[in-house]
Amino acid sequence: MNVIINGRRRHFRTVTFDRECNSVILIDQRRLPHEFVLAATRDYLETARAISEMWVRGAPAIAATAAYGLAQGALSFRRGSLRLFQSHVQKVQDAIQSARPTAVDPANAMAFVRSAMASGQTVAEQQALALAAAEEFANASVEQCRAIGRHGMKLIRSGMRILTHCNAGWLACVDIGTATAPIYAAHADGRQFHVFCDETRPRLQGASLTAWELRQQGIPHNIIADSAAGHLMQRGEIDLVIVGSDRTL
Repeated sequence: MNVIINGRRRHFRTVTFDRECNSVILIDQRRLPHEFVLAATRDYLETARAISEMWVRGAPAIAATAAYGLAQGALSFRRGSLRLFQSHVQKVQDAIQSARPTAVDPANAMAFVRSAMASGQTVAEQQALALAAAEEFANASVEQCRAIGRHGMKLIRSGMRILTHCNAGWLACVDIGTATAPIYAAHADGRQFHVFCDETRPRLQGASLTAWELRQQGIPHNIIADSAAGHLMQRGEIDLVIVGSDRTL
């Protein structure tokens, strides 16, 4: 998404990779909304720490971070046999998985990368395949979010009052977002509406992250106490509720 930094609008993804420095580049979400800071992890252990300490959060975002972290760890292997390399990669995968042991998305992301690496016949080939697979995974995640926006925007009409909870926006993903994707797509289409952001206790992701995102995109919004959501719905002042879902059964 586009962010205004020092008066200039620039496009950023929540997570990217710097091949030259072998670093995962993250928007440090602990610093928002007061500071916009890009953090570069020095190695896969710091990438794992970034996940566990919530520099980055949101299922799609930590999945892409895990994929890049696995590639980062693979690329850090300098010399040795393919067998030693594969043992090293397993160590990297275990370290990243332990950062959020109950999260399914990072495990799936790393399984995708490992599967792509399997066709490589040498260490160098598998390293190249790891990074290519991580990039493919991140790009596919963006396209999935774009599709959510394209389909979901059909629900939004001008004049609507929309309620959202927590942060299922582009900060929780690689780009665009899940629950916010229809909001951004409808806004880009010229529709006029107002968004109410639940503060989302105890970590206040709605107040500190979703509201910041909406402000960056120029979308009218208010932050409300979590307990006010029911009051507004009872009074008929909410037309649509859009929230993220980790699992739909």
